[in-house]
Order: sequence, then C-alpha cells, then structure tokens
Amino acid sequence: MANGITWESNWITSATQQGLLRVPAITATFWIIKALSTALGESTSDYLVHALNPPIAVLLGFILFAVALAMQFWMRRYWAPTYWFAVVAVGVFGTMAADVMHVGLGVPYVVSVLLCSIAMAVIFVTWQRTEGTLSIHSIDTTRRELFYWATVIATFALGTAAGDLVAITFNLGYLAAAALFAVVLAVPTIGYWKFHWNPILAFWIAYIATRPVGASFADWMGKSASDGGLGWGAGHVSIVLALLILLTVGFVTVTRAEVQKTETPSTRTAESA
Repeated sequence: MANGITWESNWITSATQQGLLRVPAITATFWIIKALSTALGESTSDYLVHALNPPIAVLLGFILFAVALAMQFWMRRYWAPTYWFAVVAVGVFGTMAADVMHVGLGVPYVVSVLLCSIAMAVIFVTWQRTEGTLSIHSIDTTRRELFYWATVIATFALGTAAGDLVAITFNLGYLAAAALFAVVLAVPTIGYWKFHWNPILAFWIAYIATRPVGASFADWMGKSASDGGLGWGAGHVSIVLALLILLTVGFVTVTRAEVQKTETPSTRTAESA
C-alpha cells in the first residue's frame, strides 16, 4: 500500500514538473462551447426545478457538480470530455445557486450581483497573491486548478444574477439583455484584437460576460411568450444545446484542437509580469 501511495505521489509530482496543463487552449471552439454551455446550464436548471421538486433538483445539480469536478481533477491533465462536462455541471449548479439566493432566500438580484462580484474579486486577489498570475496558461497544479474552478463557479453565479437583473428587475426582457451583454462581450474582444489589451484581463472580462449572454438567449428561447420568450420550452432547448455541445466536444477531442502546448516556467513568468 505504501508503495502504491509513493508511486502516485511521484506521478503527480512528475506531472506538475512537466507542466501538464489542465484547461484548454483559447480557440474559437473554446468560446463556442463556452457559450453553448452557459445557455445549457440556464435551460437545464430551469427545466429541472420545474419538472422536479426544487430541493431535489438542487440536490441532483449538486451531485452532478461534485461528480463532474471529481472526474476533472482525477484526470490530472486536460481532456475535453471531462473538462466540458465539468463546465456544464458548474453551469447547471451555479444557475441553481443564484436562483436559490433570489427565489428561496428572497435576495434581490442587485444584491446577488454585488455578493457574487465581491466573492469573485476575493478569489482573483487571493489567486494572484498566491500564484503570481491569473493566466489560464498556467493551470498545471491542483492548487491553481482549484482557484480556476472557484473563479468559474463565481462567474456563472454572477452571470446568472446579472442577466436576470437586467432582464427582469430592469424590465428590458431576455433578448434585450442578451444583446446588451453581447455588446459588453465585444469590448474586451476588440480591446485585445485592436488595442493590445492585457490578454489575461481581456480573457476574464470576456469569460464573465459570456455567461449572461448565453443565459439570456437560453431564457429567450425557452420562456413562454407571456414572459417575453419564444416558448420553445427549457427541456427542448436543453436537448438541442446538449447535442451541439456533444458534437463540438467530439470534434475537439478527436482533433485535439484545444490541447495547449506545454509551457516552460520562464514563459509563465514573462506572461505574468
């Protein structure tokens, strides 16, 4: 037994030293699947809490979330199916968590947005001070991956609350909310492309903004006409989105299009400077 533990410890240490990155490269397919997964998280959460008893739905969402993250951490390196399964599970549970704050606890959306923003800021500051960088290209240890997934969870909860704040509290409707956040998403995209913004800053702003864009579009497609939607139903929307994600993840798995090249420590240091 001791030899087995020693072997596993040595393997993990070796993996860390070799810089086996645990998240995908930032490609066009990354943003496509990210947008689809945010929409799927919203529609699936809506479907489950209406099809099942809400506490049971939240429990199932948490179990899905826990299993998906356990699989992702067990892999020790990036593999598209487990990574994107984790993202989808975070999307479902993150949406439920934000909705529980508003529906279950009666917390106004503006307060939810504020609380989620503070939580995300604390994670970013702690991550930066601990690791010296917030780069997605440096996620090659368990601790860095923990910071990464904590941030992802916070962005999903924040995006859900922000989307509902604009669509419901500000009474703009789901389509207008999606359009508004699409404009917000375009800002870091253009800033990085045309004005050479810091890539880490541009990435995280875009990552945060992608959530309310996808969630608002999902609500617009799934909600009834009386609620400002197209009335397609959350279940039908979830099925279509899940199929699109499966096809795209299958493509990147076969082509290995999202596998990052291993970086050297000097590369990471230069990027974080």
